[in-house]
Amino acid sequence: MTHIRSSAICALAFGCLVPFIASAQEAAPKKTAPTVAAIDKAMEAYVESGEISGAVTLVGHDGKIAHYGAVGLADIDADKPMVRFSLFSIASMTKPIVATAVMMLQEEGKLSVDDKVSQYIPAFATAKLKNGESPSREITIRDLLTHTSGLAGDQVFAGSLKDAVDEIAMRPRAFDPGTMWKYSPGLNVAGRIVEIVSDQPLDAFLNERIFEPLGMKNTTFFPDAKRQMRVATLYGPGESSLTPVNNRITEHSADASEGKTQGPNPSGGLFSAGRDMFLFYQMVLNGGQFRGTRYLSKDSVEQMTSLQTEELVTGFTPGNGWGLGWCIVREPQGVSETLSPGTFGHGGAFGTQGWVDPKTKTVYVLMIQRTGLPNSDDSDIRAAFQTAANESLGIQPTK
Repeated sequence: MTHIRSSAICALAFGCLVPFIASAQEAAPKKTAPTVAAIDKAMEAYVESGEISGAVTLVGHDGKIAHYGAVGLADIDADKPMVRFSLFSIASMTKPIVATAVMMLQEEGKLSVDDKVSQYIPAFATAKLKNGESPSREITIRDLLTHTSGLAGDQVFAGSLKDAVDEIAMRPRAFDPGTMWKYSPGLNVAGRIVEIVSDQPLDAFLNERIFEPLGMKNTTFFPDAKRQMRVATLYGPGESSLTPVNNRITEHSADASEGKTQGPNPSGGLFSAGRDMFLFYQMVLNGGQFRGTRYLSKDSVEQMTSLQTEELVTGFTPGNGWGLGWCIVREPQGVSETLSPGTFGHGGAFGTQGWVDPKTKTVYVLMIQRTGLPNSDDSDIRAAFQTAANESLGIQPTK
């Protein structure tokens, strides 16, 4: 895979990006952000070994971008370099953004996270457990955001968001709400509640209230043709090299972009870029405000990013708990040893990662497109990125 890296460097050096200049001008930051060679080198090792085709990494520290780099290729067959403004399917990194929309509506008095879901979607009132018995109580919005609802099964990838949630409502519950933690399609239901309460499609609400005012110009459920040219190819392990992969998450969004009647996927449908995600994370790290605009109150941010699941055992790596839409690092260990207790974030199925350490005032964004990782939250790639970031920038997590 050394050839991949050298080809990418050659392409950049000799101007092979002419077809993408217009897109680059649209998406590139106004000021040039620094690149830390040690972080790029750590990622290049995984490109050369053939584990990933390329990566975009960003580290924010003390409110500024301290590193912003791109290595490898976005498309191996086309010899297309990975660049800072490449787009990625961020999969479940969508969830905290949808949870933020819920908290906005709570602040406006239009809902409470302790409301029963059936208050907005009556079909949830009649659910049964898998054993046929009635649950001890109904599911609340809080249960949806903490994955303690007992909702079972996978996301739904066909039809409108209403259709998807109506199907989820009919499923037997895996356990009594609040008694266990199990990753679920609860954020699909939360996204539908946002639509009902706001009287807007979810994508329109997020565009109006979060993406446009924050300047997240490249974040969307449905990339148009221009943006699709910048989406990094999703790869999986082949017999001897990485192989392009079709995935129902990315296909769902592409189909909708082509005009098919599919709704947004609140559990994992967004596409975004490294800088866009930094803007969102920095807003949350700032206590809900960014560049003079307040998006959430400090109290709402505190609720979202504080442990809600107490002593329940949660995924995806040891020592974690759950807030409202966010994974919380309770006891740093393994891949989270480079983070302080209280760090919050979320990963995606294709290896993307975003983590915010409020004690060191650091934002970590890792963007790759790789299926088949045993656990993307626990990947060596994530560990190497965070370690290189801390060592090169002198960041010392608290214990």
